[in-house]
This record gives sequence, structure tokens and C-alpha cells, in this order.
Amino acid sequence: MVHEVLIPADLLVHEGMVPVRDPTAPEGLEFVHGDAAKPLATPWQVALERALLMDGDRLPVGPVLDPACGSGVQLAALAVALGRPALGVEMDRSRALASAHNLARVAAWYGEEDEAWFRESRIVVGDGTEAAVVLAASGHTSVGVLQLDPARPRNSRTHDLEEMAPSPKAIMAAWVPHLAHGPEGPALLLDLSPRLVHEQRLGMEAIVDAHLPGCPRTWVWGSRGGGRVDRLSLWLGGCATANVARRFLRYPPDGGVPLLFEGGRAVSLGEDLPEATRRPPVRGEHVTLIDAALLSSGLAESWLRHHLGAEVDLHWGAVDGRRPRVHHEGPLALSEDEVGLVQATGRLVAVVQKAPSEATVDDLVALALEHDVARLTLRCSLPDDLQPRLQGSLDRQLQRRHGRRQAFLCEAGLGPDVHLLCVGPVPRDGADS
Repeated sequence: MVHEVLIPADLLVHEGMVPVRDPTAPEGLEFVHGDAAKPLATPWQVALERALLMDGDRLPVGPVLDPACGSGVQLAALAVALGRPALGVEMDRSRALASAHNLARVAAWYGEEDEAWFRESRIVVGDGTEAAVVLAASGHTSVGVLQLDPARPRNSRTHDLEEMAPSPKAIMAAWVPHLAHGPEGPALLLDLSPRLVHEQRLGMEAIVDAHLPGCPRTWVWGSRGGGRVDRLSLWLGGCATANVARRFLRYPPDGGVPLLFEGGRAVSLGEDLPEATRRPPVRGEHVTLIDAALLSSGLAESWLRHHLGAEVDLHWGAVDGRRPRVHHEGPLALSEDEVGLVQATGRLVAVVQKAPSEATVDDLVALALEHDVARLTLRCSLPDDLQPRLQGSLDRQLQRRHGRRQAFLCEAGLGPDVHLLCVGPVPRDGADS
């Protein structure tokens, strides 16, 4: 196969490519995309924050390689953040051309068109698994950082490691012999399907062990909200963080600095998901609905104990579905940037023995008024057509009263009719009363 080499610094404006606004990028930085590539492009906020997490002193010398670069947004972020030449490979020429243009756009936005990293960047049209051929075509002899974000099947609830194209196994087999070594060995950032189950993560660890035995590794879960893991990646060697086995990143919708929490055990030692325990609810204890994405990272208990104390008893009433629920002593005080890691938290004041319905909504209003509630949010499973009607009725009736607290209603896990009414503190001084 003949490999065409594109030089981003020498490209003329391509009139057929229309810039697309990325809402996470700063004003004036827009990207172009090849055929069918836009839905696959990494948001700029995510791409840049990931690049900024890398420690340049731990990385080997050499260019940043992306052997399946698509539109090149992540490649461009790594290149400009690290000041390293970009080496992208893309089978589809239209996407390769878009990648080259996006490198030029990023260099121009940062005012670095004359910097060596940009002048030496290359995009190769070809097969990303043909390592020796790509290196010869681009003029490089080795690679400093390997970043891979393979394509995954669309409209599939599960992804296998071999369904990703190119597969991480094939890429590692092709490129590990050509990776430069730094203080922590080679450096790799492998994006994987966020739908991989624990056994598949162990399968990925086995692939790493076959090619890079003993290589440091950090698993990273990334979420942009909604209780969903949007990105799962494995950071290896120089890209890994020393003594950090797991990291969770929550990207705020306003494009601000992401919330980062890290720690936990190595993935090889277990999934680290809590087990649900069936126990009667206790009035006065606190109930927290945890972000499902944080739970899936295996870091939820570490995060809770960081706030509540290492010795606090945690009782998980639900660990599956959209609303993982944990019961604990003492209130959970959160900083403003941590609020997104819980759906709701409050003190349990009443066990409701009737499911929310149009027949029971007046009883819920009376119970809310008894506990000084200004707004009661339904955080329980209800039919799509019923939930907005009940929530609207609660809102209308309570807004005419003089309550002060925020509250929520959630399932108790003791059958379809049993629910928990939990209230927050009076907003006067943040103290519960």
C-alpha cells in the first residue's frame, strides 16, 4: 500500500471543508471533519484536559503518534500541550486531510505556526498497523507517545476488544518495538470502549502484560454527566501516574476545570464495586444517590470515606441502574464543583408506604409541609407520562407555601410501594435542625 504523507504546515485552505463549532472549545477555535467523522470526534475540552494531565518529564523523547487519528482533535491537543511533533495515521483520506487542517488550526489559534512541533508534524494516509512503513514514510525512527482511540461498533450495547478497529492488540504488536523508552518505559494512552465489563478490562491487562510486562498503568473513567461513563482509557508507562491505579474525571458542562478523584486498587485485584445489602431504613440516617459513573469506576466508596471519614459505615441499598443509593451517618458536605457527583443527598425523615401516584400526591404534599419542604423532587422510577404530571403537581402546591428545605423521594428497595423522604438542611446557615 502506498502511504501518502500530508504536511500540515504546507496545506492550503481546503474549500470543501466547513468548520464546525465545538461548544467545548474556546471562541475562534473550530474544527473540520472528514466523511462521517464528526460524531466520533473527541470534544476539545476532553482532549486538552487529558493532554494537560501528562507529565512531560516522564515521557520518552519523540513524536506523538495516533495510528487511527480520525479528525485529529486529540492528536492536536497532545502535540500542542506537549510541544511534540504529531504523527497521525488515517486510512480514510478525507479524515486524514481534516486531521492535517485541524493541526494547522490549533497551531494558528495558539500562535505557534513557526514552532518546531508543528513544522515537523505529519499525517500519513494509510494503515496504522504498518509501523515500519509509516515511520519510513514520515521520516521518524521511533515514537515518544502512542495515543489510540479506535473506532467502535455503533448502536451496540456491548463492545468486545476485537471489535475495535484497529484493535489495541494489533496496534501494540505493531508499535511496541518502535516505542522510545523514558524513565517509566514507553508511554501509551489507549482509549477503550466505556462499555467494557471487568472481565474485558482484565483481558486488556493481559494484552499489556504480553507486550509490556510490569508496565505502570492507570485506568481512567471520564464522564460528562448523566450518570454515564463517556470514556474509558488505560494510561501506560510514562502516561500513567505513579501509585495511582484508578482515576475518575467529571467534565463540567460549562467547560470549566474537570473534577478529578483518584486512588483505589489495581484493576487486576478486583472490580471494587460495593454489594447491596437488604436492611430496614433508619430514620435520621443520611441517604445519598451517587453518580452511577463514579460508582462504575470503583472509587465511590473511597470518595465517600474521603468526605465522611475512614471508619464510617456505608450501607448500599442499590448498586445497579440509574440511582445507586447509599445510607450513612452524618451529612455529606460537598464543594460546589463536587455537586455533580451525587444526584441528591439528605437526611431520612419518613418512610412512605405508598408509591407516588395521582391518588397519593396530596398526601406527599402534606408530608412535605410537615417537614418544612419548599421543593420535593421525585427521584424514583415512574412511567414517563406520569412523572412530569406528579412533579408539576408537587411544584405548584408547594410553591404557594413557606417551606425552606429541599427534599427528594426515592425507592427504599423494599418493594414497589415503599419510598424514602429525605430532606436537606435549612439554607439559613447550612446546619440541619
